[in-house]
Amino acid sequence: MPGYTSHKDDVLKRLRRIEGQVRGLQRMVEEGTYCIDVLTQVSAATKALQSFGLTMMEDHLHSCVADAIAEGGDQARDKVEEASRAIARLVRA
Repeated sequence: MPGYTSHKDDVLKRLRRIEGQVRGLQRMVEEGTYCIDVLTQVSAATKALQSFGLTMMEDHLHSCVADAIAEGGDQARDKVEEASRAIARLVRA
């Protein structure tokens, strides 16, 4: 079961907020908003997605990875490696 299951409504609410930011960017471009103002909103949307990604990673570590470690064996090693790769992707983004 995904780590965010217990607060799925909050996760979806956060994603809808980010979606609203992106739609706001579309509207800004349609209306011919000044470039720097658009870039400021791009930065805000990017930060929101990064923060969301980090929260998802934390949920994953506290649930999926922790459960796998408690069970032990190859699955624990695999989950840690999977999380490490995901963290690397987040850092490079």
